[in-house]
Amino acid sequence: MSKRIILIISLVGALLASCSSTPEPSQAFRDSLVNAYQLDSGDQLRVVVFGQTDLSNTYSVDGGGKVAFPLIGAIQARGLTLRQFETQLSAQLGERYLRNPDVTVEVAEYRPFFILGEVQNPGQFPYVIGMTVQTAAAIAGGYTPRAQQRSAVINRQVTGRVISGEVAPNHPVRPGDTITISERFF
Repeated sequence: MSKRIILIISLVGALLASCSSTPEPSQAFRDSLVNAYQLDSGDQLRVVVFGQTDLSNTYSVDGGGKVAFPLIGAIQARGLTLRQFETQLSAQLGERYLRNPDVTVEVAEYRPFFILGEVQNPGQFPYVIGMTVQTAAAIAGGYTPRAQQRSAVINRQVTGRVISGEVAPNHPVRPGDTITISERFF
């Protein structure tokens, strides 16, 4: 065999080998999965103030990352965990209006995720707890015939900056993620 044919066969083999490997997410992606959930725009919060039915309600985190709360106004929520927001809300209510307020906060509805590229119905969808890239694609109507199903790219906001990484189909999705399913080469 000529050296040229051997070189071509080697390159094709290397290309096929790289296509079959499962992408390993970066350390930032792994860290974002174990860190406590941080609130952001689009989250719906169920707030219960014990003994205060007028204050207990569902509130939205607005585009500026704040929650408009009766009596005390806008409270910063973006980047806070549920417990941090709960503590902040309790402190502000205690400073001005209530004696030893008992406040509980939980997520009533997570912000949506987005999926783009080679899926039947790209767009924005409600987040479901325990979702993976593969289940997100299923929610979007499934992969198109041209879809690269072995990996996807996720853009995720972590500590105020957007990180991007290639992940496997079984990688967990977080609220607010943007998933891109690429077109396969062959």
